[in-house]
Amino acid sequence: MAHLLLVEDDATIRTALTRALSERGHAVASAPNAMSGLQAALAERPDLVILDLGLPDVDGAEMLRMLRAVSRVPVIVATARDTETEVVRLLNRGADDYVIKPFSAAQLDARVRAVLRRAANKDQGEGPVAVGGLRIDLRSREASLDGQRLDLTPREFDLLHYLAARAGEVVSKRELLTEVWQIPYGGAD
Repeated sequence: MAHLLLVEDDATIRTALTRALSERGHAVASAPNAMSGLQAALAERPDLVILDLGLPDVDGAEMLRMLRAVSRVPVIVATARDTETEVVRLLNRGADDYVIKPFSAAQLDARVRAVLRRAANKDQGEGPVAVGGLRIDLRSREASLDGQRLDLTPREFDLLHYLAARAGEVVSKRELLTEVWQIPYGGAD
């Protein structure tokens, strides 16, 4: 059973999606705005976030940016914004999928399962990384140096893991921005 976080300001939609996704076997928590959604995402560590863009306190695109700064949780944007420019912009800024309202619960469930499959396949086979006295476990998101646990932010952890997994290799600025920060990079290395 996947633990989902639904960030949706419309109470009717939030209730209907929570019920429909729960009936399809998911555990669903919800938040009515961006800030409570961000707090829930950090506290509850869901398997996936479903994010509306038209939120009352902070635009969903800004919430996505804030969430990506601290977490790699998969995110499906579920919104009425249907311009190609907006879809491309948010996919390039870290959304894992984008679905345009209105959509059926069956379609959203299929997209949730597809994104979760991709995330599981990405993590599959990635065991702990050890370099000298440094040990990094991606599954538990814990890092230690000479047996001492390191207190790292999610971004620091991702950066350390990415570099340690490529020990002895040259890693470009472009690669770090694209792979760790998930920012399309167009500048010179």
